[in-house]
Amino acid sequence: MSDAAMTSPIERQIDQAVNGPSDTFVHRLADALGAKSSASAAYGPPIEREGITVVPVAKVRWGVGGGGGTGSATEKMSGGGSGGAGGTLISPIGYIEIQDGSAEFRRIREPVPPWMLPPVLLAGTLAGFGTLLAYVVLRGLAPLLNRNTRR
Repeated sequence: MSDAAMTSPIERQIDQAVNGPSDTFVHRLADALGAKSSASAAYGPPIEREGITVVPVAKVRWGVGGGGGTGSATEKMSGGGSGGAGGTLISPIGYIEIQDGSAEFRRIREPVPPWMLPPVLLAGTLAGFGTLLAYVVLRGLAPLLNRNTRR
């Protein structure tokens, strides 16, 4: 339940007068996002088949932001303003498997993020060139070393 629902109309008017309209807007936005941000909202309710129940588990992150504005008494047009935005990010991390009265969490391994591919390829390429360079250098030095040991 939000703070606005627990306060009287007069307290809400005072809060709006002190904090401005964007404050109550941001609170409403945060309440709405928080209520809808869950694993079941993204992946559905638990599934039951043949005596096994699977409950999705997710990492849920959400954020909101807001703004406001005022006008100047010297301007011809009256001022005002407001604004806000919010978003959620829900990522699966696993599931809970319930069977025969016991529950077990099973983690879903994340694949390698796409941004890691270029550094891994670069490291592999550099390692390959380093090995090739060492081979060429040592092979080129071998006749010289053999010549010096014969004297």
